[in-house]
Amino acid sequence: MSEYGPQIAALARRAEREYDALSRGDDPSEPAFASQYLRDGVGQAIAVYIDARTGGQPAPLSPAELDALEYAMHRWLECYARCHGVVLESDVSIRTAAEVVLETRTIDDVGQLVTGVPSRCGGEREREREREQERERERKCE
Repeated sequence: MSEYGPQIAALARRAEREYDALSRGDDPSEPAFASQYLRDGVGQAIAVYIDARTGGQPAPLSPAELDALEYAMHRWLECYARCHGVVLESDVSIRTAAEVVLETRTIDDVGQLVTGVPSRCGGEREREREREQERERERKCE
């Protein structure tokens, strides 16, 4: 286990509790709370990933830690989507989400770009620009 193991485990437990509470209707699920799930959950998961990959002495995450971190991020993204009235199963990789946050510099954009929630009301030019940005991100990963 890496030095991030306890932090990852705590994030995963908290994400599961929030997701369960939201599913039961115990927590508020309106758009005003969506950013909180991004900041307090998705953003923290991405921060751990980025720190483990780039901070000083990179600490390799075990496959189990990476799975737990990605699972937590997925749960937080699912909570975010529910705040917008959308039920989804997130499957975006934490690497992709980290790349988006590094590119956009805002966690709110990450939520919208990786989930498509809420949908953008832009024209074809806007969608083409987004597709080009996605292709560029994929080229960088190769």
